[in-house]
Amino acid sequence: MELANATGLNFTPAVVSNCDDRLTGHPDMNLHLQGKRAIVTGGSRGIGKAIALALATEGVDVVIAARNREQLDGTAREIASATGRRVVPVVFEATSKDSADALVKHAVEALGGIDILVNAAAPPGGLSTATRLADIDDDLALQDIDIKVLGYLRTARAAAPHLLKQGWGRIINIGGLALHRTGRPVATLRNVGVAAITKNLADELGPQGVNVVAVHPGSTRTERTDAEAAQKAAAGNTIGRIVTAEEIAALVTFLASPLGASVNGDAIPAGGGTPGSIYY
Repeated sequence: MELANATGLNFTPAVVSNCDDRLTGHPDMNLHLQGKRAIVTGGSRGIGKAIALALATEGVDVVIAARNREQLDGTAREIASATGRRVVPVVFEATSKDSADALVKHAVEALGGIDILVNAAAPPGGLSTATRLADIDDDLALQDIDIKVLGYLRTARAAAPHLLKQGWGRIINIGGLALHRTGRPVATLRNVGVAAITKNLADELGPQGVNVVAVHPGSTRTERTDAEAAQKAAAGNTIGRIVTAEEIAALVTFLASPLGASVNGDAIPAGGGTPGSIYY
């Protein structure tokens, strides 16, 4: 049953320090996620890793999936040690239907089921760096779409029967703010594609208890962000600093919870605000 006693819940948002990019959950923060089970693709580093950590901090057992076994194993040990939750690493290739099916099968067997799927397995910024029509490389463009758009569909298709069977679930797709920008046509295309599949899945699955939402980060501080990139990001948003991976993770964790039930099918910008733009 969807959360019926939401009014009056004692909910305190997580605090994120600008100097220490760690997500700190307060003892009285209750997102009703204890005992849930999640898959996070792209979960070995960056935004995906931060999401896996945030979910585990809230009591979720997590399967993290990516291509690099060594990095996966290290991240799984790190998150499990920090949270006490079960964290299972699975090698995964987003361009393969067989790999997506195997990932979900492994997660169901290891965790006893699935409640949440977070799709974050895609190269940050994409493979194509083309800024003009004449510079577009067809192969790179097709790879970008195959990894991010079709890749998200593959995992959603494999997970959906399990979510529908239990009548509750969350699918959260990580896109990017190139969704709203010109200048890099392939980057725009793949993130518009994420928004489009999200809305289609939400309309199909929402009436059966499965919410589907897209979160679109802008430039985000991860372990790979240097000072120059952080300064550039701070100059391009309305909060005056770069958004951290932990802040994206806090948003995703809320949307993955029963408290996020009112949000379905939407594309949520999460880049610290875009100056001069009005979205409605």
